[in-house]
Amino acid sequence: MSMKTIKTFLSNESGAVTVDWVVLTAALVGLGLAVISVVSGGLEDLSGDINSQLTSDHITDAFSSSSTTTTTTTSGN
Repeated sequence: MSMKTIKTFLSNESGAVTVDWVVLTAALVGLGLAVISVVSGGLEDLSGDINSQLTSDHITDAFSSSSTTTTTTTSGN
């Protein structure tokens, strides 16, 4: 190997850029995992609250109501 080849190899920075991108990508993945671990507890509580609210509500899919309505009318005579 000649001295010129060694100098060219040492001055080449394309590998350093790759290492920078790998470090940045690993940091983003770590940040994403941290956010998921923090948010997941709140989501589980919220989904449980939504589930209990939906199961406690009784929704009818018919147009008639189950309760009877009484109306009183008075004549003006």
